[in-house]
Amino acid sequence: MKTILIRNALIVTQDESRRILKGDMLIEGNRISKIGEVSDSADTVINAGGNAVLPGFINTHAHVAMAHLKGLLDDISLENFLEKTFLLDANRSDKGIYNSAMLGMAEMIDSGITSFHDLYYSEDIIARAASRFGIRAFLAWNTLDDEFTTQSGSPLKNAESFIRKKHGDLVTPSVGVQGIYVASDETYRGASEIARKYDTTIHTHLSETRKEVYDYAAAHNGQRPVEHLLEIGFLDDRLIAAHSSFVTMREVRQLAKANVKVSWNSISNCKLGTGGMPPVPEMLDHGITVSLGTDSNGSNNSLNMLEMMKFSSLLVKNARWNPAVMNAQKILDMATRDAASSLRRTDIGVLKEGNLADLIMIDLKQANLIPAGPDNIVQGIVYSANPANVDTVIVNGKILKKGKKLRRKIPETEKEKMI
Repeated sequence: MKTILIRNALIVTQDESRRILKGDMLIEGNRISKIGEVSDSADTVINAGGNAVLPGFINTHAHVAMAHLKGLLDDISLENFLEKTFLLDANRSDKGIYNSAMLGMAEMIDSGITSFHDLYYSEDIIARAASRFGIRAFLAWNTLDDEFTTQSGSPLKNAESFIRKKHGDLVTPSVGVQGIYVASDETYRGASEIARKYDTTIHTHLSETRKEVYDYAAAHNGQRPVEHLLEIGFLDDRLIAAHSSFVTMREVRQLAKANVKVSWNSISNCKLGTGGMPPVPEMLDHGITVSLGTDSNGSNNSLNMLEMMKFSSLLVKNARWNPAVMNAQKILDMATRDAASSLRRTDIGVLKEGNLADLIMIDLKQANLIPAGPDNIVQGIVYSANPANVDTVIVNGKILKKGKKLRRKIPETEKEKMI
């Protein structure tokens, strides 16, 4: 069993008490075995030199195989964006999906993301890429009505087949639904049945745009998407709903009662100019677990959780004319422990003995983080850090980045090899 010893660290545990400890951490195999003062020897010793060690970030909404789209869909209307995206998705090769996924994984690891929650078709290809790269992947096979899909065969059958296969320790398969604009009640019910049958989570886009909500309500006697999905029994504690930007307080209460989780995608929403912002403070007040998602490189251009944390915090402060409406600690929670909770996992998102060794080390000695210390390290991470501060990334007890250098080859980036 390989061992890693991290010495002299400022450990941001993210535990129930949000303890910040000065000490060491021993990793045995893929688990954290000791935190505190450690006298053991190890196969690999990393001297943190007072740098911060914290749980790896968890990205709860991504389309990682769309990494090749960065810079190709900018500054256009949402309708034009969607039209071009569907056309590009319809003409992809297995090699292109694999290479683009590897590129996206490299970008995520570089900024400290150790787990991601994906919504796409061909998740079997993405699963192979994740296993090879070494990142933890929660992969929801996207479903929609047969008449709208570019998949071969039935999306629901494809999703069930994907879940039934073995994918290795790093991959957790599940099912997703594209959205109410291309999915009938039969598709939603079918996805729910699969999730219950195999005890998985379920992922979907929900109330992302005003047009989506208003068009649906106009065609269904004023009933809004959240209200309808509640009526057909789709809303439950398995669901992670991406965006949820255009929801009323009545719908917030409905989501809360059903114990639905929300993935907040602030940068993607703003870049696409969808307008509005999910009522995150009210969601939190009603007990909804909210986490952070980057969305795709097509709509965000970055898979950067440090950027996501700062932007999301500033957006809600500005929107509510109140800098105290949400503090740095809650934003960090969304990127770690709350994201893990959304995915129904207690063994990641918190640094404690017995948990999986998914963690990152942040260099506190660069100018942008001085004078970060025990009293303000969380604020430093949320408001000042960038990927250049991410020195080391460990996933499942394996070092994927050390000394600010990735240990995996990034695939060639010629556009034709990504489609």
